[in-house]
Amino acid sequence: MGSSDARKMVARMKAQGHDVLYYENIEGGHGAASNHPQRAFMSALSFTYLESQLAPGKRR
Repeated sequence: MGSSDARKMVARMKAQGHDVLYYENIEGGHGAASNHPQRAFMSALSFTYLESQLAPGKRR
């Protein structure tokens, strides 16, 4: 599955009225990050999303 397939799916879901969150990391390889700053960014992005789902409305 290529990145264009994911983009097409997001477009279809949005056209159907779904609330879609999508982030495409274009710099990483199979590990989703090719260096430490990118890995840190991806971890922060993941944990921020997780916190928003577990504690909605909680702001720092």
